[in-house]
Amino acid sequence: MPRRSSGGRSSRPAPRPAARSPPPQKVNNAPPPAVQTSSGGSMLGGIGSTIAQGLAFGTGSAVAHRAVDSVMGPRTIQHETVPSEAAGAPAPTSMGGSDACGMHTKAFQDCLNTSGSDISKCQFYMDMLADCRRSSGSMMS
Repeated sequence: MPRRSSGGRSSRPAPRPAARSPPPQKVNNAPPPAVQTSSGGSMLGGIGSTIAQGLAFGTGSAVAHRAVDSVMGPRTIQHETVPSEAAGAPAPTSMGGSDACGMHTKAFQDCLNTSGSDISKCQFYMDMLADCRRSSGSMMS
């Protein structure tokens, strides 16, 4: 029978702590900056490249507008007219009594605008305007 050691020691040596290697150094893998070489191109070459760049920008802009219009719907433009004060003032007439009949003229014009093509609805206002003009005409003479 083989002999056993007493003492609880094992025959294997104790593990050594792992040797630490130095931390890896950062490696710069970036390419060197590009060297600009001036070929001394002609003036037309510079203008030509500018024109080509402008065409590309314009085309890209048009494509983007079309894409937005397809999603949002077409753009609509509404023009509004603002009446100037000269157009809003009533035109002076040769008759001196135009101020006296201004209220009747306005009522008749409003009736014509609201009734459309049916002028018979405005007969009352027409008669009032005619009476006003007759009476203001007789006052002047």
